Amino acid sequence: MDSTSDIVVIGAGIVGCAVAYELARRGASVRVVDDRLPGMGATQAAAGVLAPYIEARENAPLSALAARSLEMYDEFVAGVEADSGLSVTYRRTGTLDVALKDDQMRCLEGAAADLANRGVVAELLDAHALRREEPQIGTGAVGGLHIPSHGFVAAGDLIAALAGAAKRHGVELLERSRVTRVSPAGGALAIHTDRGTLQAGGVVVAAGSWSGQLAIDGVADPAPIRPVRGQLLHLAWSGPRLRRVTWAERCYLVPWDDGTLLVGATVEEAGFDERTTVAGVRDLIEAACELVPRAWTAALIAAKVGLRPASADGLPVIGSSSVYPNLMYATGHFRNGILLAPLTAQLVADVMLQHRSDPMLALTRPQRFGEL
Repeated sequence: MDSTSDIVVIGAGIVGCAVAYELARRGASVRVVDDRLPGMGATQAAAGVLAPYIEARENAPLSALAARSLEMYDEFVAGVEADSGLSVTYRRTGTLDVALKDDQMRCLEGAAADLANRGVVAELLDAHALRREEPQIGTGAVGGLHIPSHGFVAAGDLIAALAGAAKRHGVELLERSRVTRVSPAGGALAIHTDRGTLQAGGVVVAAGSWSGQLAIDGVADPAPIRPVRGQLLHLAWSGPRLRRVTWAERCYLVPWDDGTLLVGATVEEAGFDERTTVAGVRDLIEAACELVPRAWTAALIAAKVGLRPASADGLPVIGSSSVYPNLMYATGHFRNGILLAPLTAQLVADVMLQHRSDPMLALTRPQRFGEL
């Protein structure tokens, strides 16, 4: 399998496919290598929630990255749909962040004040206003915060459209090929797989939780990325649907157009164990029913699991290697791979094709963890 391309992307999850699409859209010759089909790692167990002002509330640098990526989403989805010929379920119907206890309501009050200072539209709701906004919320709720700019995207639709759009721009997807090592090859890089060797002018490491398992000659320490297991439920809903993504301390609920509901997601330090568990399913069911009692009448369609790639400081690792300038990392997105995909793709393509370094890369540079 000796062949050469401009850039090889290691990893066919949402980030890898978004990066490959953006590189190819700008004219690069790109191959994507993964031992799974596109999106069959963490992406297939992602709910697709686009909620930077909840997910990144306590991490200011991450909030800045996520908010900027959300601003790109309308154009991003429209471009992917146009280039692939596939439709993507994408809704900006907002989120409802629910407080079930008084201390949680105080946190929402602080969040509302912070968002107001930043010019982000949000509405603080008392218990009565909350139930007018969403009648299915349980009677124990004391209030909530409505953020209209939030939404969700169907991860399965998006990965299919990204892969299709990438192929239309000439990207070659090398499925069921596992990369074992990257080594220098003159001014280029050699990508060693269990099916042969590729050469490329540049490499993007977008292997999610497995990024730290990749051997790179001359790089003593692996990327400090660990897997965090997340379990997700898919329910067949009965009765009136929820109006929007509904969030609480123990779970979030995502109502799909077909009337089904996603319930996510556990956060478990379980290593590379990709099993769904009784404990995970039980905890999510109990949390969903505490938030919306009607969930007790739902049917369980499926339980899914994905390993989210987490870094030590909660920020993704995006940027050039200090050992090989033509090798870039695009990993460590944890629970925000779907949300951060458009921005990550733009940042990587700007560096690799235009030698332009966005100031935001100062937040995500790999060198904060050593000489990677």
